[in-house]
Amino acid sequence: MQKLAFNDLGAQYRQLKEEIDAGIAGVIESSHFISGPQVEQLEQELAAYVGRKYCVSVGSGTDALLMPLMAEKIGSGDAVFVPAFTFFATAEVVSLCGATPVFCDSDPDTFNLSPESLETQIEKTLAAGKLKPKAVIAVDLFGQPADFPALQKICDRYGLNLMEDAAQGFGGAIGEKKACSFGKYAGTSFFPAKALGCYGDGGAIFTDDEQDYRLLLSLRVHGKGSFKYENVRLGLNARLDTLQAAILLPKLHAFDEENAHRRRAAARYAELLGDRFRVPVVKEGFSSGFGYYTLKAENLKERTKILDSLKAAGIPAMVYYPKPLHLQKVYEPLGYRPGDLPNAEHLCDTVFSLPMHGYITEEEIAMVCTALKNL
Repeated sequence: MQKLAFNDLGAQYRQLKEEIDAGIAGVIESSHFISGPQVEQLEQELAAYVGRKYCVSVGSGTDALLMPLMAEKIGSGDAVFVPAFTFFATAEVVSLCGATPVFCDSDPDTFNLSPESLETQIEKTLAAGKLKPKAVIAVDLFGQPADFPALQKICDRYGLNLMEDAAQGFGGAIGEKKACSFGKYAGTSFFPAKALGCYGDGGAIFTDDEQDYRLLLSLRVHGKGSFKYENVRLGLNARLDTLQAAILLPKLHAFDEENAHRRRAAARYAELLGDRFRVPVVKEGFSSGFGYYTLKAENLKERTKILDSLKAAGIPAMVYYPKPLHLQKVYEPLGYRPGDLPNAEHLCDTVFSLPMHGYITEEEIAMVCTALKNL
């Protein structure tokens, strides 16, 4: 039986081997491992690609979310609104700054932050009077941008800073505006499993404000001032390695072709599975980069049966994410209870993701769909 990969990084490497190997060899030969010229080149090309003025490459996707909060001096007594159905880092960075995450429910179709729930949670926070609403971090879950036009209107009405967590969003768009171009800041991740991924940890922050850009550069290197040993604020060690930049450059150059391939693969999945499963819903005027291809079962029992059957058939599948953030142990002191955010909780029990990457073949898609149809 042909062995299927959930995300076949080997297939991508074989396609881009010559360029990737040359990039790695060039860095080693130059021995410019930190802040080499490839880092600046990558930042310039990324900013141009997503349509923003500035890009600051960083050591991880978590750095890319944490540093904008630091730049905005968000801290104790502040509320930052985040979706409950996403990866932990989105809320974790809020807590690391000393602020309090306020969890919001999900849109049941797109799985992204619900604008209606956001407004409800803002009003509840204002009425309670214990926290000062400061910011919203909206996640582009599984590749589709959050509803930023609607979210921006709410943020403008309440005077909140809107941030885009595009850790999964690179390759998505709303109209002609690409992911990473929304909000005052956008952060993305280059974790290897991402649609644009390196061979370790990495990330980037995007903004259009020069003052914010200069501040982020300082925060990235221990709060550096005018030279290496002048420190004007507390910061981080959050640089992207030159080797990772050299690996990302050829991947970025191939990205449009890979992105188009993932969209064709998603369309084929939907064609073969749409009569039996709840396939991804992409809002009109939106496009997804399909970093993940995620279906929805009816309930937890059905999902468990599906996953067991796929495993027996040798088909890899993943569950992102089995427990909502508001019910994680670390956030028990905030007082959330089961049933508080029902859509997010239901999604945690029902969604599962199928193999998807920029080089998946028609035969591999057919293998997955045959296994699912034989359940």
